[in-house]
Amino acid sequence: MRHSVVKTPAESENSTAMASSDFVVVILAAGKGTRLRSSRAKVLHRAGGRTLVEHVARTSRSLGARAVFAIVGHQADEVTTAVAPLGVRGVLQQPQRGTGHAMLVARRAIGSRAKYALVVPGDAPLVRAETLRGLMRAHQAGSAAATLLSAHLADPTGYGRIVRKHDAPGAPVQAIVEESALSGELRGITEINSSIYCFTLAKLWPCLAQLRPDNLHRELYLTDAIALLNQQGETVLAQVAADPQEVLGCNTRAELAEVDRVFRERKRAALMEAGVTFQLPESVLIDPEVEVGSDTVLEPGVQLLGKTRVGRGCTIRVGSVISDSLLADNVVVEPYCVVAASRLAPGVVLGPFARLRPGADLRAGAHVGNFVEVKKSVLEEGVKAMHLSYLGDARVGRESNIGAGTITCNYDGFRKLPTTIGKRVFVGSDATLVAPIKVDDGAYIAAGSTITDKVPRGALAIARGRQANKPGWVAKRRKEIAAAEAARARSKPRRKAAASRKPRKPSRPRR
Repeated sequence: MRHSVVKTPAESENSTAMASSDFVVVILAAGKGTRLRSSRAKVLHRAGGRTLVEHVARTSRSLGARAVFAIVGHQADEVTTAVAPLGVRGVLQQPQRGTGHAMLVARRAIGSRAKYALVVPGDAPLVRAETLRGLMRAHQAGSAAATLLSAHLADPTGYGRIVRKHDAPGAPVQAIVEESALSGELRGITEINSSIYCFTLAKLWPCLAQLRPDNLHRELYLTDAIALLNQQGETVLAQVAADPQEVLGCNTRAELAEVDRVFRERKRAALMEAGVTFQLPESVLIDPEVEVGSDTVLEPGVQLLGKTRVGRGCTIRVGSVISDSLLADNVVVEPYCVVAASRLAPGVVLGPFARLRPGADLRAGAHVGNFVEVKKSVLEEGVKAMHLSYLGDARVGRESNIGAGTITCNYDGFRKLPTTIGKRVFVGSDATLVAPIKVDDGAYIAAGSTITDKVPRGALAIARGRQANKPGWVAKRRKEIAAAEAARARSKPRRKAAASRKPRKPSRPRR
């Protein structure tokens, strides 16, 4: 009987670090992806809130390998730009002549210091770091020339099958048979090749030198290198992935959608485990870097995007979309709000149907209501702007009230200009504040006013036409209208009679 040794997390981490220092990671990201029917390179398509190649690059960097390389080809500059911030070096493959050729291109960049290479397709974003670490350990423990990651699929259609030398668990690999070449009993095999490999480089390089493009596409394939290793009596192993979803690729739009679904499902599961409540969880979209505190409730149709942070005890109601924003504890976002690059302090209430554009900063206890738009403005503690207003490039002092329909006119056609409103200011409905302007503490602005000058502390500002009442005007106007209608009615029969008369025929000229 085989006994396993259980290591502490620290021991496991140290052993992985020691092993990974001999490894490099090679991400195959040069392909076009014709089955996606897109002008964009396959690995630049997005799933789970990131490009496919970014997912793979992040996972690869977490392994602690000596170096990570991305083999780029189609849209090479864009792919390199996507992975460079993650410490991944782009290596150009031009022209693209298959996966074996990609490794030959990578050889110079890899150099002679690394002993092993972990090869990962750039369109396999679901594979986890722990799965790759397990593959690396299995490769070293088995003293293999090549170790591939496999998986058992209920429907293995489209994948190459793993044929082992015998039926015992962990038996060496005899061959990788492409689906088009399957016959007889081989058709019942459900173990598939994921195209994720570990190689011992001293064994791989000689095999790559022997490859010939004897196939329809005239390319060099890594699977042919594995066949050569087998022919030479080298050990080729296969490590089965615990979760078959990890090996899913993105060759079609349907597969891309499925990978995105898996990412979203993983994120929701992690947040629920951390104490977040979801109502109709499958309808909620959350990006990978989003953080949400415990006891927060997310209603159906919510989207939390980018680097959004949501505190504890918040409620985000149906249909709201929040991106790259910071929400403190106990914030309430009512239905159908849109928030981008903004900050909401504890106790803020937003919406429904409110919009916070970049730079909005709502301090503790502020209330922003329905159909209010705030852009690059600070609303200090206790400010209320409840209805149909626009506040742009403004600072509103604490406990001020912004009446319905208020507008800060912040753009003069050339520049964005500031509006400063002091503490405990009352702005009446339908007021227009023409920037640059300052309203001092405790001032009142009368409804319907257009304010162009500074309002002093404690003053009432009125800037509108003076009201004039004209007694009896309505009755007089009604008489005038009635008389005009009667005159029109009298003229109609005459016009009709004139229109009904037949024109006289012209008389014949006399001869």
